[in-house]
This record gives sequence, structure tokens and C-alpha cells, in this order.
Amino acid sequence: MATQVTATETDQVLTLCDELMLLMLNEETGYFHQVPGWHLSCAMAGAALAGLSLRARIDTDMESLILLDETPTGNPVLDLALSQIANESKQRSAQYWVEQLAPRAEMMIDLTLDRLVQVQILEHHEGDFWTLAPAGRHSEYLSDEDAQTTVEHVKARVDKSIFGTDIPDSRDIIIIALANVCDVLRFIFDFDEAAEQRVQLICQMDLIGRAIADAVTQNLAGTVQSAALTKTIPKLPIRRLATNKHLREGNVPAGFAQLTEEFGPVFKLKSPLEKQPMICVAGPRVNRWVHRYGRMYLRSSDYLRGLEEAYFAAGLLPAIDGADHFRLRKSLRASYGRERLEHQIDETYGNVRKFMATWTVGDTYGGVSLCRQLTNACITPTLISVEADDVMDDIISFKSRALKTQVIKVMPPFMLRTPGMKRKAKAVEVLFDRVVRSHTATQRMGCPRDQADDILSLHKSDPTFVPESNLRFMFSAAVLASMYAGDELSFLMYAMLSQPDLHEQIRAEADALFEDGNPTPEDFKSPAIDVTRRFIMEAMRLYPTIPMSMRTVMNSCVVEDFELPVGSKLLIATTACHYMEELFPDPYTFDIDRYLPSRAEHRTPGYAPFGLGTHGCLGSHMVDLQLTLNLLMVAHYFELQMKPTNYRLKIDAFPSLSPNGKLKFTIAKQRHPLPV
Repeated sequence: MATQVTATETDQVLTLCDELMLLMLNEETGYFHQVPGWHLSCAMAGAALAGLSLRARIDTDMESLILLDETPTGNPVLDLALSQIANESKQRSAQYWVEQLAPRAEMMIDLTLDRLVQVQILEHHEGDFWTLAPAGRHSEYLSDEDAQTTVEHVKARVDKSIFGTDIPDSRDIIIIALANVCDVLRFIFDFDEAAEQRVQLICQMDLIGRAIADAVTQNLAGTVQSAALTKTIPKLPIRRLATNKHLREGNVPAGFAQLTEEFGPVFKLKSPLEKQPMICVAGPRVNRWVHRYGRMYLRSSDYLRGLEEAYFAAGLLPAIDGADHFRLRKSLRASYGRERLEHQIDETYGNVRKFMATWTVGDTYGGVSLCRQLTNACITPTLISVEADDVMDDIISFKSRALKTQVIKVMPPFMLRTPGMKRKAKAVEVLFDRVVRSHTATQRMGCPRDQADDILSLHKSDPTFVPESNLRFMFSAAVLASMYAGDELSFLMYAMLSQPDLHEQIRAEADALFEDGNPTPEDFKSPAIDVTRRFIMEAMRLYPTIPMSMRTVMNSCVVEDFELPVGSKLLIATTACHYMEELFPDPYTFDIDRYLPSRAEHRTPGYAPFGLGTHGCLGSHMVDLQLTLNLLMVAHYFELQMKPTNYRLKIDAFPSLSPNGKLKFTIAKQRHPLPV
């Protein structure tokens, strides 16, 4: 019979679903040991059934699974399984229920991970990484005094069961059977023949464990899909790119949304400059697949190797995958975090006002260049504690040329080595020297820690992981972040000035926010700027600065019933979803009410202004605060006008999407004095 667990205990102990996910966690990579999909689905279904058995909701014998009590447990994963069993009028076997519940495994995994984050055992990071949270190292979940973490607690029990001689208790028998189905035990423990035999013996001790194994081995529907059953990828004639209205105007997301509607979520594009066709993928299901499973099948290093060569670097964050990518990303997380900007918010206000003090009423400025300079005046001092306004344009030009010649290859390689480009490349060296000279122990005494401090510490502690040759690009990344944020700000300014009603609402929120001096970081999370927040979200939907990414298929896979062979070049149009009617009704209309709780159209993988998966923007929360702060300060202190007044938006696509050079802003009026 099953072991009874009280409601109070249920809130405190780990479920078998929890323990399975923790056992599979690989803390070196920030993800989980890779398991064939059907195996993991069966294991999660079995964990839910076993959890119900331990709570005396069900019982099992050789032939049947018997419902004992349909009272909900309060655990969403267990109750999901319990409701399905309770709704079945006929008595079924445990194997039947493993197979019936397996298709719901993805939802079960999501619910389990959400619970582990909520109870502070796991911590979720941008890019869909997980690590053990500090609370998971010293909580009531631990009963083994020798175990330092919750994961070690689970592993210690499994280790004792496998390598000991005592008969394990029922809970440990089940967790071993679940892990064995997923084939992860050999990655965690050093197995010999005796241990293998012991595991097989333990797995036969529990009926549910045997049912899981039978479901995996006998159900052919869960095996890898045969390539012979997949569809043929349609081919897109290259002329269709040239004739697409949206692409001609630079609106890449809208253009690929239209092509996806016509050709489907997967299609081939053959460029005359490339021997191998590019496979384009787009759509909400593609986005979800990329976010959850892209790390297993795709890599970024092939495309960005040329960019590394341009900077004489190797192992840069955008160009590495797997454990190295996670390790570097984790090390730099604080550098790009919103908290770093919040701690220096008063200095940021000062930097913004210092730059605005150079504006003269009546003067006209290039829209994109003005916004890039404004964001650079904020971001670069925050991240690397130096000014870079004098070298910003050259650093951006060099990066843009490197992308065009080394990554997307629309220009021949020698164009990166012209005398003009060599002069611009020197700006990278100037910035490097400036940062190094200002980041000695004496110079940094009493200063708040910045990104350059973090990078230099990484270099000193492990010069093979972060070599000196990488520092030039890593320091210039702060300036490049200003470029991307500035381009997005220029779209925000265009959208605000072209919609007087929204402009007035944003201005009212800005005036109220700055009425009593500098707002606190918490003020930027308050309902007082709700219109501004939703306005920014909608502008980023319509005008994302990075609309797509490029990858190489490293493991063959099936996406939307199309096989993507190893070595395929993949273009992932993540933001094409922003213009798809089924996700965002009337997608070409600027509608900030999409983000009201009653609609919440952004709560899907279709909303991806900062990218998806492991290579999603590490600084997304910092950028969000930066854009909000900049837009509100402009609205509060100045009245700007677009020039020409009838400007019709056209977009430059390189190096990131931005309004074209014809957009200009005139300083029409200063509304409030700038505090000294």
C-alpha cells in the first residue's frame, strides 16, 4: 500500500517530480542532462503517478491502477494526473496511464520547475538556465547532514541505495527507476558491472517503475520520427525577397511574417552568394522549440567565428555554446543586471542631464545619432566607468563592417582591411587603453563595481577562459550596447512624436514622476508609468532592433514536421511572430492595450524583442530600465518635433534595425530647467 503524507507535509517535502528534475540538473551547464523526449515524458508521467501513490490517492497491482481518493493534493502536477484518472470510467493499468500522461509531460516539467523556483530551491536565469538557489543549500528539504545542497541530498540517497546492501525504501526505488529510464545515472555515478546489476534489480522492485520501463520500450509512437515521414522543405525564389514590400522598407519582421504565411514555418532560401541554401524558420511553435530545445540542436559559433577573428579573439560570449557559454554568462550576469543600473541611478540622471545640456532650442539633430549618443552617455559610464563619445562612431562602424564582411558576408573580406577601417579599428584600442588605465586598484578605490572590474577579475583568475585577446571586444561591448539601445530609443521617439495622444499621456507620467526630484528605482516599477511601460512594449513589438539570429544545425532534428539535417544553415526569424494576426490581432496597429492583463498578448513565445533561448539578451532588464528612463526624461525636459513633419518610417537593416537617416529631431522647446 502507498505511504500516507499529510497536507502539511506535502507543502514541505519534495515530490518525486521535483527530485527527478533536481537529479537531472547539471550545475556546470545550467541545464539538465539530455534525455530522449519520450523517455523523459514517460519518466515525468511515472513520477506523477508514484507521487499520487505515496499520497494514497491511487494504488496499483499487477493488472490495474486503482483510484482510492480523488481529493486534490494541492500540487498542480499531481492534480493534473489525478483529474485525468478520476475522469476515466474504466479501470486501466499503470502502463496505460504512463502512456496517457506522457503527452502532458512538457506541462508537468514547466509546473515542476516553476514550483522549485517558487520555493527557492532553483533559480531561473535569462536564457532559460537554472541553478541551485541559495535557499536550496540550507533549507528544511535537507535531512542528510552531510549533504550541502538539495541536489546532493537526493544524490546521496540514490548513491546509498545503489552502492549499499540494504533494501531501499519505496521512494528511493521509484526515483532510481525514473532516473534509469532517463539514462542519467551513468553521468552522475561511477558505475561498474555490479552497480548496473544492482540498478536493474532495484527497478524490478516497484510496479510503477516497471510500467514506466515497459512504456518506453513498447510504445513505438514515442520513438524518434523517421526522416522518411517528414515533409519536403519548400523553396523560396530569391526574387520574392526583392519584391516583398516590407523587406524593401527594411521591416524584416513584417517581411518574414508575410513569407511565413505564404510558404509555411520552414522554407529554403538560396542566395547567389552562398553555395548552401539557408533554411528559414519562423512562427510561435518554432520560437517555443528554439527557446526550449535549441541548445541541443543548434550552435552559434560557426557564424560568429569570423567576428572573433576580426577582433583577434576566441571564446566571446555570443560565439560560444554549451557549458562555456553558461559559465561566462553566469559570471557576467551581475554586470548586465538591472540592479547595477539601479545602484547608480543618480549618476545616470546626472549623465543624461549633462548630455541634454548640450541641446540647443531650434537645432536639428539626426534621429538615430542623437539617440545613440544619449544612450551612450548613460550606458558606457555605468558599465565600464569611462566616457566613449569620441570613439563611439568608429567602434560602431568597425563592428558593422565586421558583421557585413565576416558574418552575413554581403561584402568581400578585404573591405574590413581598408585604410579607413584600420583607422576606425584603432578606436577599439583607444577604448581598451582607457579602461585598463582607469581600472587599477588605486583608481577604483571607493568606486562601485562595474562590468570592466568583473571582466578583469575573470581574466586574472582564469586567463585561458577570458584571455587578454578577448578584452578589447568585451570592453567595446558597452559601446555596442549603446548602439542597440539607441536604435530602439530612436524608434520610441518616432512612435511617441507621431502619436500626439500617447505623447501627452507619457509626458503627464513623466512630469508626475520627476515633480519631486529624482525618482527611485522602485518608481519605475509602479503603476504611475503604466502607459509608458506598455508603450515601450508595443514599440519593441513593432520595431525590434535585432529581428533574427543565425545558427548551424549540429544535431539533426525535426521542426514543424520538417527535418533539419546536420550542417544546415538556419535563419531564425524570431520576431516574425510580432506581425502574425493569430498572436497579435491587427498587427500593424500600434495598440498599447495588448499588454493589459485582460489581453496579455505578449505572454507567448511569439513576443521576443530580446531574442530567445540561451543566447537571449543578457542585459534585457537593464536595457528596459534604461529606455524607460531616457524616454521619460526626454518627455519631461523637452518638446521635440520630427523633421520632416510628414516623415514616413523607413528602416535601415544594418547593423541593427533603426529608422533611416532621413529621420531628424528638432529641439522645439525646453519644458523644465535641467538641475545642476
